[in-house]
Amino acid sequence: MNAALTYTRFELLRTLRNRRFFVLSLGFPLVLYFLLAGPQRNVHSLNGSGVPASVYYMMGLASFGAMSSMLSSGGRIATERAVGWNRQLRITPLSPRAYFRAKLVTSYMMALLSLVALYIAGTSLGVTLPAGRWLEMTGLMLVGLIPFAALGIAVGHVLTPDSIGPAVGGGVSLFAFVGGVWFPLGQHGFIHDVAQYIPSYWLVQASHVAYGGHPWNATAWIVMAAWTVLFSGMAVRAYRRDTGRV
Repeated sequence: MNAALTYTRFELLRTLRNRRFFVLSLGFPLVLYFLLAGPQRNVHSLNGSGVPASVYYMMGLASFGAMSSMLSSGGRIATERAVGWNRQLRITPLSPRAYFRAKLVTSYMMALLSLVALYIAGTSLGVTLPAGRWLEMTGLMLVGLIPFAALGIAVGHVLTPDSIGPAVGGGVSLFAFVGGVWFPLGQHGFIHDVAQYIPSYWLVQASHVAYGGHPWNATAWIVMAAWTVLFSGMAVRAYRRDTGRV
């Protein structure tokens, strides 16, 4: 237990002290938010979605920043593998479960900071919601990030430090596009139909809670559960394959 707590504390402090990563992780979504939502702050139904532009982009870019934060754990894992840090940890009392728990806690810390930063930005553009709806949106977001946490661990044990940056950046961009981060996907069409089975789509749909909507139906929960199982299985397999090497 002491080893697990010590390592988790080390991971949290190391991430917070990485100023470049910290500023870019929080600053990039904020800049995009003001560029996209600022000129449309008086639009009360973005492209017929029924959600004001300030709220829609707040949740969309919160999803973008949170996904980036979750997948960034893969970059740290890949770097640690490259320098032999993972191998050193395996000869310590630290268990694999505690190791992964520390990565998850760190990723969720960054994701929460990204959410809070976007929420503050949203209020600066006039977003006002009851406390219960803030909490409901946040709760859905945190649940929706679980598959991305597993994916971050999986790619971290497969890719190298040189390749993981483009892979994560491209992956987040693709998830953001298909999920409707940049614009509402409407009610029909090929992209809309595909998006129903993509976890990032349901992250963005949490914005509908702001005005009494019901963003997650049975399909959403099934999609989230299926991707979580798939990515978790990939993470376990990648870890075992990596640690099984001589």
